[in-house]
Amino acid sequence: MTIKSKAVMDTIRQQMENAIPRQADLNNRYLVASDFDKTLSFNDSGLVLSEMVGIRNFEDKVAGLAQTNLVQPGAELAYLLRHDPEFRAVRREHLVEAGKGVRLKHQVSLLAEILSEELAGARFDFYVISAGPAVVVRSALEGIVPADHILGTEFDFDTTGEICAVRRVPAGYGKVIVLQELESRLKVSPDRTIYVGDGSSDLYVMQHVNSRAGHTIAVSESKSIGRIAQRTVLSDNATSVLVPILEDVLQWDAASIRELFARYGLAMRDWDKVRTDWLTFHPTTATSETALVS
Repeated sequence: MTIKSKAVMDTIRQQMENAIPRQADLNNRYLVASDFDKTLSFNDSGLVLSEMVGIRNFEDKVAGLAQTNLVQPGAELAYLLRHDPEFRAVRREHLVEAGKGVRLKHQVSLLAEILSEELAGARFDFYVISAGPAVVVRSALEGIVPADHILGTEFDFDTTGEICAVRRVPAGYGKVIVLQELESRLKVSPDRTIYVGDGSSDLYVMQHVNSRAGHTIAVSESKSIGRIAQRTVLSDNATSVLVPILEDVLQWDAASIRELFARYGLAMRDWDKVRTDWLTFHPTTATSETALVS
């Protein structure tokens, strides 16, 4: 081999090595996947859209679909947009406008900023997985989360702008499939996956993450999700989900966590850890009879 050809081979080898993530990087890389509606936002994007186009019974329609078990939890809006006559007038521009009308939780942008930085040598890839229309979620998070990091329901539109097909709906078990694809693409092992959600559409994916030694965080008081999530955090500030990530995943102590937030201009005023037991009692037959006799 000539000196020139050896130099070329060395250059190619170096390029290949640079293209492959180092083992140290893989060992310290985490995937943080979050739901959108009522996880990163205060209100439901489907409700925002329906009110914007003058449909007043959106919640009743959703409840009706839930009773029929016709669609996966979370996919109700996608079904209505494709099949409900009242939603036929919705066009892409309406979805974009609805996204702008969604009220985000406080400091979602700061959450994305902190996760984009290395924390004690750990790297976090932040993605949003939503059963809501991807156009809506991307519009709501424009300038905060890159569009290719937002995975939602994708539609096809005909020449008139009307929705003519639903290509993919990340709802129910569909979220599990999307999460597995992300893990494979990013080369993140399942035990390095963190999922954040708030409701019934997140049950399948949380069970999946838990079964593979990942970490799950609930951001609502819903009993169905609270029974499955490893931690529940209630706050109107989106950065609150960092607390269980720092505490449980990176093993930081309270002082270090407070110091990190202070670095970004946030002082923790209240941090209450409360274990909640949900109890309901019904009188037994014997007790009822005793009460009647006495």
